[in-house]
Amino acid sequence: MALRACGLIVFRRHLIPKMDNSAIEFLLLQASDGIHHWTPPKGHVEPGENDLETALRETQEEAGIETGQLTIIEGFRRELNYVARGKPKTVIYWLAEVKDFNVEIRLSHEHQAYRWLGLDEACQLAQFKEMKAVLQEGHQFLCSTEA
Repeated sequence: MALRACGLIVFRRHLIPKMDNSAIEFLLLQASDGIHHWTPPKGHVEPGENDLETALRETQEEAGIETGQLTIIEGFRRELNYVARGKPKTVIYWLAEVKDFNVEIRLSHEHQAYRWLGLDEACQLAQFKEMKAVLQEGHQFLCSTEA
């Protein structure tokens, strides 16, 4: 059976759009373990939780961002399926915008650094092609639904 994890692609928008399409910045966390990869906050589903509850809990635990500080973006949900440490894994992501551009990030022991990054930089740090694709799809979704 595949491991199941859920997370949020947390982002913020600059009030004054920049010319280089970096008005949207994504939050990536650098893992403290072995490979130090960069991903959005995510974690495994615990008994009695639904997927979105897991994503919200993990975001609070790993980045210190509480549910009330986020707006979940309707209409975007992506499922990634890949092999991690020799086992099949499923990760589900939603888009979530921080209500306060300057929200305080408080990392857990699971992470050693965080960065707010435009799409190009975020894709460079996200080493896995599946993660890059989700960031690109999320960015495209946000740009296509802006008022």
